[in-house]
Amino acid sequence: MSVTRRRLLAGTGAVGAGIAFAGAVEELFAGDAAAASVSGREGYGPLVPDPDGLLDLPRGFRYAVLSREGEPLRSGEGAVPGACDGMAAFPGRKGRTWLVRNHENRPDAAHRVPPVEGITYDPGAPGGCTALEVGPGGRVHTERVAIAGTAVNCAGGPTPWNTWLTCEENEDKAGTGDYTKDHGFVFEVDPYRQDRTVPEPLTAMGRFQHEAVAVDPRDGTVYETEDAFEEPFGLFYRFLPRRPRGGFGSLRAGGRLEAMRVPGVRDLSVVQEPGTVIEGVEWKRVPDPLAKETAIRFQDFGRGGVTHAQKLEGCYWGGDRVYFVTSYARRDEGSGADHYGQVWSYEPRGRRLTLVIVFGPGTDVQKPGESPDNICLAPSGGLMVCEDGGGAQHVYGVTRRREVYPVARNRQNIGTEDEPEWGEFAGVTFSGRRTMYVNVYEPGTTFAITGPWR
Repeated sequence: MSVTRRRLLAGTGAVGAGIAFAGAVEELFAGDAAAASVSGREGYGPLVPDPDGLLDLPRGFRYAVLSREGEPLRSGEGAVPGACDGMAAFPGRKGRTWLVRNHENRPDAAHRVPPVEGITYDPGAPGGCTALEVGPGGRVHTERVAIAGTAVNCAGGPTPWNTWLTCEENEDKAGTGDYTKDHGFVFEVDPYRQDRTVPEPLTAMGRFQHEAVAVDPRDGTVYETEDAFEEPFGLFYRFLPRRPRGGFGSLRAGGRLEAMRVPGVRDLSVVQEPGTVIEGVEWKRVPDPLAKETAIRFQDFGRGGVTHAQKLEGCYWGGDRVYFVTSYARRDEGSGADHYGQVWSYEPRGRRLTLVIVFGPGTDVQKPGESPDNICLAPSGGLMVCEDGGGAQHVYGVTRRREVYPVARNRQNIGTEDEPEWGEFAGVTFSGRRTMYVNVYEPGTTFAITGPWR
């Protein structure tokens, strides 16, 4: 497939789901000037500077601040935690929406997730999730701790039975700092009832530096990404549950964890051509999912080994396939080649892997770095992409008609006047077709964005 640097090619896909794109889309990360010029027919026009200095949006859109780090939780359990990361929306009663929001807190966090009796895994760990019940007008009716005592809760994913799988991007063992238990696990959270959540790790799903998960609604297979910070880099996993029909608590019954092997490819970064299709993907059983002695990515998988990738991040299910993100790859850090972001799709029924998007590089206005991070399908089709790199930070849309357009820009400077810095976006998710919810990581803020969505 021949692709120019300034073109985005639409690939195959189903209506409203399973959309694939192939092509170089450096426009996504080219800074403010490009953001104003790529609005296109399916965009919403240039971003209008926010007089309050929080969030720039297209004309006709508005935001509501639902929750902000350091303010009191409405439950009275303490302060709103910081490091707002992955998030999902679940349907509630009377037109309301439940949001479950991760907090990627490390030991030095200024605002940790308050420990709550009955739902705290490790009192020495500052991470976890909070849950918000939001009405149609943006009014927050409930805000409480959903799980506490976990570590570095980065992303995760929703299940078909309306629970949230929160993932620890951490593999420290008990005795590290204040930790009293091993970390590096997935936990299941009930967004509706605090008393149903069990602070029990889903150990069969592996102990590693988790990032995100996505569930195949047809057979319950859970796909998992690993964001390991040093080589050998992370793996892409699938978990085959013993109770594939699902339901709250079903994953505690265990199952088999496997890692992906792409024939002839030890490192995904070496695949550079958008639209590349690789047939015959294999899955190899993980020898020790609990990583008692050796981290999984270092374990012996036998002949041929498994396939690694730097910065495996977002993961979601669409149509008949799972999509996953590699934010960047750098040869000088150990990757086989350089890139500024990729989105892959895997079709289980054909065991087929496709490189569907390649990002960047951007201009010198936008420093190369972590490019796509959290990503989701928009209700009308296409992608919403949270930017996580240097310079200005945006949420961008990518349409089926090959257009890239800005949706939001963070205006909150967390650096200095001489060296400004803007917090990344995370946790983009929709409630129906009317409201997009998104987090700013620092200062931890959750927004509801409404307007003339198409």
